[in-house]
Amino acid sequence: MNDLSTSLADNLETAQHLFRQSPDLVIRPFQLKSGQRALLLYFEGLVDKLSITHDVLRPLITETETINELSNAPITVGRVHTVSDWPQIEMSLYTGKSALIVDGIAEALIMYTQGWPQRAISEPQTESTIKGAHQGFVETGEQNIALIRRYLPSHELKLNPFIIGKRVRSTITLLYLSDIVQPDLVSEMERRLQSIDVDAVLSTGELTEYLDDHPFNLLPQFQTTERPDAAVAHLLQGRIALVIDHSPSVLVGPVTFVSFFQAVDDYSHRWLVASFLRALRFVALLITIFLPAFYISLIAFHFEVLPFKLLLSIGESRARVPFPPIIEAFLMEISIEMLREAGLRLPGPVGQTIGVVGGIVIGQAAVQAGIVSNIMVIIVALTAISSFIIPDYDMASSLRLIRFPFMIAASLFGLIGIVIGMLLLVGVIMSMRTLNIPYGIPVAPIDIRDWKDIFVRLPLFMLKLRPRSTNASQLRRQGRNRSGGRGGNGA
Repeated sequence: MNDLSTSLADNLETAQHLFRQSPDLVIRPFQLKSGQRALLLYFEGLVDKLSITHDVLRPLITETETINELSNAPITVGRVHTVSDWPQIEMSLYTGKSALIVDGIAEALIMYTQGWPQRAISEPQTESTIKGAHQGFVETGEQNIALIRRYLPSHELKLNPFIIGKRVRSTITLLYLSDIVQPDLVSEMERRLQSIDVDAVLSTGELTEYLDDHPFNLLPQFQTTERPDAAVAHLLQGRIALVIDHSPSVLVGPVTFVSFFQAVDDYSHRWLVASFLRALRFVALLITIFLPAFYISLIAFHFEVLPFKLLLSIGESRARVPFPPIIEAFLMEISIEMLREAGLRLPGPVGQTIGVVGGIVIGQAAVQAGIVSNIMVIIVALTAISSFIIPDYDMASSLRLIRFPFMIAASLFGLIGIVIGMLLLVGVIMSMRTLNIPYGIPVAPIDIRDWKDIFVRLPLFMLKLRPRSTNASQLRRQGRNRSGGRGGNGA
């Protein structure tokens, strides 16, 4: 039977049966001042015990006469509501709330007394900044929403919570600015969230796979951030954000390919410095994908284009190497990836030491043993360094994988293979859409008006309009036109 009974003894028996293998559940029977009996239920470790003692038990035991309606209970907890069945009580208890059941009343009072262990707010590890804020999201959804509200104290900020998961019911909150975001975008995201039917969604990575338009594509289609200021910047551009309880990162969409090369620090530095850093990232993009493949194609097919002295130097370096360039490149690239993964899994100081010492020792030993050439070590090192420059971890990881097919194509067809691979990559980017937004915009399809904040970052007073790639309802972000219209020039 799911409904509560008016008999406290029956409710006690139901609770003991329902939570029969839950030793951390506290069932606290007590009497009111009038002698009326009551039960207090909560999970130890998930509640604030001081709140339970001072805001619930003390006023009920010392001050309360007979309770005929739970709404009249003198509870000093901030938020309360009543339920009438056991499934709602069970879910409330598992989320850190407490339940009050009084004899003679077939309802329970649910009190928001959460107080579970949580990590203190600290600086994000994957999105460090020099001049920006040093606050990062934590694993509690309510705190993450509070951090966003501190940056965005506006009644236009709307929150739409969804409960997803059959066994682990995770709260996923959809955030957007109602006067800026395109309503169709919100409707589409709500439809996708409601269609998820799984046991549990525990992280942003799992949620992304259920929301992707192209699940078999290597390129990321949503952006994750651990920084409140970055999430707010995306909201102000007309995007939406998903705050997942239990996850220290927020999911942002829709995004484009070029948006993964923008960082929060770009708007903290002066525009000339920011433009140089932005251009440097796109150079790093080309090096990460094409440098090993370009070297392989030159050595295997097109060595005649190299200057004679450079060709002699490369020939001397490769004189003792028994492998073709593709095998040599794969050996070094796989070694670098293994060192990178080992550095991530080990404790911080040890991981850094292993990465530096391992790279030096393995590279030097491999050259002395004649397994790889000096030039290949330099090529692989430059490629690894360039991948670290890309600010988004998901995009950097995808680009590191994309370079392997380019290396194979270069070993088979030379520069022609690289060109064909590049055309295929550009075609994939042009054909992709995320939340009905072209993934390649504003480059493909071309929108010159948005190029002021793509490859370079012009002064802020020149960036009067929001990016058209977000299809925002309110395009202007400076000056007039506060009513939500799309008019205005100056992009």
